Amino acid sequence: MRNSHHRSRHPVSPLLHLPILSAAAFTLCFILFLRRYSTPLIKVESLSPLHHTPPPNPLAFPRNSSLESPAAVSTGPYHDWELFQADYNDMIRNLKIYAYPDVFGNVSSRVSFASIFTPLGDPLDAKLGNYYSEHMFKLALLNSDLITFRPEEARLFFLPFSINALRNDRRVRSEEAIAEFVARYVGDVSREFRFWNASGGADHFFVCCHSVGREAVSRHYELHNNAIQVTCSSSYFQRLYVAHKDVGLPQVWPRPVEKELNLPHARRRLVFFAGRKQNSDLRRLLMTLFRNDSDLDIFETTSAFSYEEGFRRSKYCLHVKGYEVNTARLSDAIHYGCIPVVLSNYYDLPFANIVDWNKFSVIINHNQVGDLKKILSSIPEEMYLIMYSNLCLVRRHFRWHHVPEAFDAFYMTAYQLWLKRNSQRVHYIIPNEDIVT
Repeated sequence: MRNSHHRSRHPVSPLLHLPILSAAAFTLCFILFLRRYSTPLIKVESLSPLHHTPPPNPLAFPRNSSLESPAAVSTGPYHDWELFQADYNDMIRNLKIYAYPDVFGNVSSRVSFASIFTPLGDPLDAKLGNYYSEHMFKLALLNSDLITFRPEEARLFFLPFSINALRNDRRVRSEEAIAEFVARYVGDVSREFRFWNASGGADHFFVCCHSVGREAVSRHYELHNNAIQVTCSSSYFQRLYVAHKDVGLPQVWPRPVEKELNLPHARRRLVFFAGRKQNSDLRRLLMTLFRNDSDLDIFETTSAFSYEEGFRRSKYCLHVKGYEVNTARLSDAIHYGCIPVVLSNYYDLPFANIVDWNKFSVIINHNQVGDLKKILSSIPEEMYLIMYSNLCLVRRHFRWHHVPEAFDAFYMTAYQLWLKRNSQRVHYIIPNEDIVT
C-alpha cells in the first residue's frame, strides 16, 4: 500500500495531462460554472461560502405534515419511524462529505473535462431524463450542510465524475474509453490525496444512473471492490452490485410538481402501463396477456390519453422490468399518487430499510404475471385506501430539490451512505491537531 501520510509527487495521468485542483479552487470553479450556465431555477448564490444562504432545516417537518400525528407514525409506511428519525438526526449533526476536485486542462488546448465533474447548469435539461437523479444528488450535496472543504474532517469522500456526462462526451463516450478515464482519474486521486490509500477506497463513493456505470468502474480494482456504488440499477442479480456495500438510488424523471393528487374516488381505472417491449420478455408477455383487456390500460407506445393522465386516472401503475430492474415508472407512480405494482425480480428497492414497500405498493413475482388482474382486483377497498394514504406519506422521499429539504431524496440517500460509514474506520493524522476518526 502507498504511503498514506505524505502527498505523492508522481505526475498525473498521461491520458489527461491535467492537474488536480485544491479544494478552494474546486469550490470556486463550481460557483463560476453555475453562475455562467445556471437558469433562474437554481439559487447559485447559495453555493458561495462568502454569501451562503443556509439550506432548510433538514430536521424540521413541513407544516401540517401527517407525520406529526403519532397515530400516523405508528400505522404509517415505515419499519420504525422513531428509530430512523433518531439516527437521521445523528447523521445531520455528524456526517461530513468531501467532494474531490474536478480536473481542468489548459483552455487553449481544449481538453478540459470540467463538464464531467460539475453539475449541469439546468438539471431539468431534457438530455438528463433517466439520469436526473445522478446530477441532482451532486447539486443537492453542494447546496447542503453536509459538504465540507476540509477533507480531514470528512466521514465520506465523493468522486464527482458523471457516467452520463462521459457517455455524451465524444472524446470518451465508448464503454472502454469511459472505464479507462475513470480508472486513471481514481489513480490520480490516490496519488494526490492520502485519504484513498488510507482506506483502500472503502469510505469513498460515486453516483451513477447509467447502466454503463457498473462496467465503467471495473478497470480499477479498489474502486470496484471497495468503494460504495450509489446506483439506480440496484439489482441483486448483477455481478457488480453488492447489496451490503452499495446503495440503491431512486430513478426519478424531472417532472413538474404535482400539487394536488387525484383522490381515490377519481381513479376509475384499475391498471395503467405504457412502455416499450423490445428489451423485456416480461413486457412482451404482459402485452400478450392483457393488451386487449378492456379493464386494463396497457399500451406499448401510444394511447388515447397522455402518459401523465394514465397515472392520474388509475389506482395501480405497473413498474415492469425492462433492460434493467429499474425504470422511472416507479417514481412516476409515486409522484402521481398511483399505487406502484412492482414486477421486477431481484430489485433492491430504494430506502427499503426505512420504508416498508409492502405498505404502499404491490410486489408481484414474474411467475405470477398471469394472475395480475386477479391479484389487484382482489385487494379490498379499505386496504387500497391505506396504501394510498401511506403513498402520500412517502412521496417526499422521492423528490429532489436544488437546495435539499428534510427527508427528501438527497437526505434519504445520504442516510444510506451514513449507514455504510463504519464498514472501515480510518484514523487521519492532522498536524498540530487531535486525531480525527
